[in-house]
Amino acid sequence: MKKKQHKLHIKKGDTVKVLTGNDKGKTGKVLEVIKAKNAAIIEGVRMVTKHVKPSATKPEGGIEHTEAHVHLSNLMLIDPATGNPTRVGRKLDEKGKLQRYSKKTGEIIKNV
Repeated sequence: MKKKQHKLHIKKGDTVKVLTGNDKGKTGKVLEVIKAKNAAIIEGVRMVTKHVKPSATKPEGGIEHTEAHVHLSNLMLIDPATGNPTRVGRKLDEKGKLQRYSKKTGEIIKNV
């Protein structure tokens, strides 16, 4: 039996705020959403050090600093209209398509 995938409140390109952890209070742009892990990679948040072996593409190898994923429950969408964190709801528009909207202002959140 397949596990049902729920719709996510955060999409690639959104600006989000981190609610918990070492990076609490930081904001950044979503670079990637990983549905299988219910996580997202945020620009400049949760930086980790990765040791890279020398290879044909990178012969010197070395240490890289990259972003690690953050669970979606620890993120809150920043409302593009006001710049404040907001919860996200869904409602049907005139064409019958589901649209995300800000629970604080009630405005539709445009997809980037």
